Amino acid sequence: MSASTAERRGGARRAVALFFLAPLVGEYLLGNTPVTEPFALLLFAPMYGGGAVLIHEAARRTGRGWPTMLVLAAAYALLEEGPVDMMLWNPVYGGFDIGDAYAGSYVPGLGTSLQLLQDSLTLHTVWSICVPIALVEAWDARSGPRPWLGGRGTVLVGAVFLLGVTGLCAMQIAGTGFVASPAQFAWSGGVIVALVVLAFRLGRRPAVPRRERAPRPVVVAAAALAVTSVYWLRDLFLGEDAPWLLCGAWCAVVAGCVALGARWARAADWGPAHRLALAGGALLTYVWSGPVTAVQSGTPVQVALAGGAALGAGALWILYRGRRTAGAAAGTPGLGGDGAAAGAGSARTDPDRAVTADDRAHTADR
Repeated sequence: MSASTAERRGGARRAVALFFLAPLVGEYLLGNTPVTEPFALLLFAPMYGGGAVLIHEAARRTGRGWPTMLVLAAAYALLEEGPVDMMLWNPVYGGFDIGDAYAGSYVPGLGTSLQLLQDSLTLHTVWSICVPIALVEAWDARSGPRPWLGGRGTVLVGAVFLLGVTGLCAMQIAGTGFVASPAQFAWSGGVIVALVVLAFRLGRRPAVPRRERAPRPVVVAAAALAVTSVYWLRDLFLGEDAPWLLCGAWCAVVAGCVALGARWARAADWGPAHRLALAGGALLTYVWSGPVTAVQSGTPVQVALAGGAALGAGALWILYRGRRTAGAAAGTPGLGGDGAAAGAGSARTDPDRAVTADDRAHTADR
């Protein structure tokens, strides 16, 4: 077997892994779908998995990295919960009285709750898309950031994704009889298009690395676990009767996380192990919170605990495998080695580093 053939097959295997890992994390590990419904994976995979693969390929094929994938993931989140299943506007989605639960932060002009919009963006941007991509990329860390599919493979995934979202949208309409208004479709569609345009305006030039070192991966993982756990426990700290305070806190935390993450990612020694740690910390939050969510969604306690244990064990195995590969890649030149010099030498072509005004000024000074 030639090297190119082996590389193509390896890329296809990783795309398939992401195709199924995205719904496993986004639905099953979350606790929304119990493990007693395994065939639902085939229903969710075209949308979740197809979206994740397309986002990865769009970014990597155009030489872009995580800034682009994060914004595309936000566009995906709005697409899924907006035009596709219309949860943002359906007051009784899935048999739950969402309209009443989120009534405190309802925005008439949007036809939805700001808090519900924030929750949708958080869950899908972080866990449904970015965490699965980071985990599968960690398995491929020795090769560095690269696309996994050729043109025909990407087109095929795109067709599967379109069929998936169309089918799920039709199922929602048939099952609930609810259809959003033209104005709601219009504003959500406009924001989705704006996010896609923004995504491809990011990362067009490489960033100059900072001379400071990134925190150790274990520190990055602990920070991700802490922040995402606080997100799930936020009602305990701020209370359910302060929806606008929760909305403001969400904005502040997201802004802080983006700023801190961008700073860490420009460190000279930031690499695959750090990216895996960031995703792994968030993944572990789903491991402990998933059974709780499952019980709250009506899953029997025994099923929730057994499913959570099985899925949690799988999550730990994925992290272990990714850690081995990412750890080996840490010593490879150009892939985020331990030395600051190695990182500085490779960062100029690293698509995963965001460019800021400070970077451009530093480049001009040089």
